[in-house]
Amino acid sequence: MTRTAPTDEPTVDEVTAERLAVALRCRTVSYEDRERIEPAEFDRLAEHLERSFPLVHKHLAVETFGHSRLYRWAGSAGQDDSESAAILLAHLDVVPVDDLDGWTHPPFDGVVDAEFIWGRGAIDDKSRVLAILEAVEQALAEGVQPARTVYLAFGHDEEVFGSQGAGRMAARLGAVGVRARLLLDEGGVITTGVADGINVPVATIMVGEKGFATVRLSVSDIGGHSSMPGRQTAVGRLARAVARIQDNPFPLRLTPVGIDMLMRVRQFMSEPRRTLVGLVNSAGPVVARVLAARPQTEALVRTTTAPTVIRGGVKPNVLPQKAEAFVNFRILPGDSVADVVKHCRKVVRDKGVTIELDGTTSEPSDNPAAGPDFELVADIAREVVPGIAVTVGVVPGATDSRYYDDLAATRCNFAPIVLTAADLERIHGTDERISRADYARLIRFNRLLLDRVARF
Repeated sequence: MTRTAPTDEPTVDEVTAERLAVALRCRTVSYEDRERIEPAEFDRLAEHLERSFPLVHKHLAVETFGHSRLYRWAGSAGQDDSESAAILLAHLDVVPVDDLDGWTHPPFDGVVDAEFIWGRGAIDDKSRVLAILEAVEQALAEGVQPARTVYLAFGHDEEVFGSQGAGRMAARLGAVGVRARLLLDEGGVITTGVADGINVPVATIMVGEKGFATVRLSVSDIGGHSSMPGRQTAVGRLARAVARIQDNPFPLRLTPVGIDMLMRVRQFMSEPRRTLVGLVNSAGPVVARVLAARPQTEALVRTTTAPTVIRGGVKPNVLPQKAEAFVNFRILPGDSVADVVKHCRKVVRDKGVTIELDGTTSEPSDNPAAGPDFELVADIAREVVPGIAVTVGVVPGATDSRYYDDLAATRCNFAPIVLTAADLERIHGTDERISRADYARLIRFNRLLLDRVARF
């Protein structure tokens, strides 16, 4: 049964909703196996954007990097691009779908009903691409001209680490000397019912991100028949190594950005948390232990450890000759990729286990903190969603903005959409969707932001 959208919430009209829905119907899926990617679907999406936003494509210069799109909205004040106003990021690709049968509507049908726009990418991240373009199209129709140059950078491979999209676009901007006041990307949202002990929605504007690394553990053995095993098999040795890593996590640690996050929301906390947070400078370890009690907040106070894959052996009665496991780490600012490898070798303490990095790695943001224009973004968020608490944070995963960190004075990863814990599970999960109300908020936020940055 289709629910009727609440009348007191913002919404978007059918034409605007359908423009996003058409984008969701383009199967711009990024796969680890690049041979599975469908270039024609990215071409379909590009044609849809060019057809839907004629003023954008008339007045902004666009340069392509593969299927990524870099737009330049030239400023009127005559400054060179070392004094640009903003770089607005989003990405065109989406993650694969594993459970087709579990979706209320097929993930690439782009269904629109009275309350939601459904489909893979509805939140991550096509809604932000379309919302930015909707806002720029409106601004151009109203005669807005930024004093300083604004860039829009839409990557095509963010879900597979972004090196060919964001990596190349950022390098291009760096090569021509671009330096912007503000960088805005995905990451933080407004959550309701998620922050324990806070009874108002919490907007977390991320100002950096954790690093990531995957460690591969491998063991080789001579094998043989299972009736004559040695003291331990390759699988047993590997299992012991994985257990040691999991049982010996990185130490708890409150970072400066973590303390800032707590202090900004302290006034909204109930007791005794409010008093405890007020003592954070003298009772930091106690606060860290409290945060570590829940998985949702433990990530704020340590480099997290997650064994994700283990395999070895070919038959129950055959001793395995090889076994391997993979452990994923999300690295807190202040730790490093090298620290992860060093930590693994220290706790495993077994020279028979090979420990090495696997795949792409990324260092955490260096000393993330609220930049000079953080409050501008915070004020717009409060205007779009009144009554919220606003704080800082660090994105637990990697985003395209890590490639642009040196190109802007203020970095914010944020979208003013209001999500519950159940909604958060839909991102990269089943039944991804965005409400019409949230899509309207997203467009309005970007439109207000353009008015502000146009005066930079």
